[in-house]
Amino acid sequence: MDADFIIVGAGSAGCAMAYRLSEDGRNRVLVIEFGGSDVGPFIQMPAALSYPMNMKTYDWGFQSEPEPHLGGRRLATPRGKVIGGSSSINGMVYVRGHARDFDHWQDVGATGWSYGDVLPYFKRMENWHDGGHGGAVDWRGNDGPLHVTRGKRDNPLVQAFVQAGAQAGYPVTGDYNGHQQEGFGPMEQTVWRGRRWSAANAYLKPALKRDNCQITRAFARRIVIENGRAVGVEIERGGKIEVLRAAREVIIAASSINSPKLLMLSGIGPAAQLRDHGIEVIADRAGVGQNLQDHMEMYIQMTCTQPITLFKHWNLIGKAMIGAQWLFGKTGLGASNQFESAAFIRSRAGVDYPDIQYHFLPIAVRYDGQAAAEGHGFQAHVGPMRSKSRGEVTLRSADPREAPRILFNYMSKEEDWQDFRRCIRLTREIFAQEAFKPYVGKEIQPGSHLQSDAELDASILEHAESAYHPCGTCKMGALEDTMAVVDPECRVIGVDGLRVADSSIFPRITNGNLNGPSIMVGEKASDHILGRKVLPRSNAQVWMHPDWQGRQR
Repeated sequence: MDADFIIVGAGSAGCAMAYRLSEDGRNRVLVIEFGGSDVGPFIQMPAALSYPMNMKTYDWGFQSEPEPHLGGRRLATPRGKVIGGSSSINGMVYVRGHARDFDHWQDVGATGWSYGDVLPYFKRMENWHDGGHGGAVDWRGNDGPLHVTRGKRDNPLVQAFVQAGAQAGYPVTGDYNGHQQEGFGPMEQTVWRGRRWSAANAYLKPALKRDNCQITRAFARRIVIENGRAVGVEIERGGKIEVLRAAREVIIAASSINSPKLLMLSGIGPAAQLRDHGIEVIADRAGVGQNLQDHMEMYIQMTCTQPITLFKHWNLIGKAMIGAQWLFGKTGLGASNQFESAAFIRSRAGVDYPDIQYHFLPIAVRYDGQAAAEGHGFQAHVGPMRSKSRGEVTLRSADPREAPRILFNYMSKEEDWQDFRRCIRLTREIFAQEAFKPYVGKEIQPGSHLQSDAELDASILEHAESAYHPCGTCKMGALEDTMAVVDPECRVIGVDGLRVADSSIFPRITNGNLNGPSIMVGEKASDHILGRKVLPRSNAQVWMHPDWQGRQR
């Protein structure tokens, strides 16, 4: 197919752009995706989320370099290698980010990306199923492609978590994606009718039903640039190298790991680095691959004194029954990711909006699906939201098949350690509240015997892990910002006809999980690409703690 637009990557943003760019039938859109089909229960069944993330079929299998501030540990960096990208292997948690996150983007040069600018795009993309939660017309969308729901929340531990937060003096919020993020309340998920509602299900599959949108399975090697303009993509498929040409534009949406890699292989990046690998420099952009950010988290795990956790299903028969109920009816425990309560809190007075996130889970288990040996338990995933540590993605060689070098530089600032200690201590206080008294046993991790700063630091060093939210490596900013890679319309600075639109363009990481903001980037970028007027700004004002300067809660 001759294409007007070629999109590299069928992930969260890429699927949204395929849908919007092909919507009016005028433009021929071609999506290049190396990964294969998302058919099958491991991806589509929400409760099976620990499987696809650990399967070579669906994951690029990246790892960080030995992290110097984490004792040389290499951390897994899963990225989706399948249609839907990471939205097909993630935990399906839906968080937009805080209004102040996007206002900060605007402040650092991403003009037109303030909260008032992006809220209309969040509303356009959503089909929010609120369970009767009223008064959301200013905040939520109800006719977009992306279904957003809530779990049943019928496990008593899920309710106890919110009650304990209130007892500890924190606000309760009915909708952290609406007027008030700060506080304890229900968690939202991209699940619809019992299935994972990935960007592939929401956007790509409907788009592919149109005559003017197609997908090809191929490995993107580099962007072809002639006379300063991107004209196509060099790909490898079936053992052959060929060029697919784009009449209008090439859009990279290949993830915060693969997007900077592709730019550098194409001659766009830090000139000295490119020359070291024998790559001809087309645009010297120092920021390509820099500004890498992520969220880290720890699991604070407790034993449960009553047999009410999901552990009772953590055996072959239990899993088979859950699987059967899901396969035949898309109902039961298999139909939820089990993250059904959440919280966003401020770590201390003087912090103006939440900088700690909680995911609560009524089982003590790891991301790889290994349950705690203690049996019945529960856990809160907790971590700081705005670490100042920055890492980088760089090339190992000029060979497109070689994985890039990923160094997050986690925990490189003293504040990171202070923030994590606070996270642990604040979580212990929540689990000590009256609401948990009927259920709480001993602390499994980190263990109540660890109390001093040094003891907690040793546990953090060993157990802190990525929340899998890498972003920032092709930063959006003003033209005069030497570290900016794309301008506020997602155009690569220094090359015509080329854009990047995915989580790599985030100037700074947003609060919470990144799938929602990544899809929003695809939605908004589509209007810029098509030269449309952007949606009218919203004047909605979010809730801020009236005494944030003087009080932590």
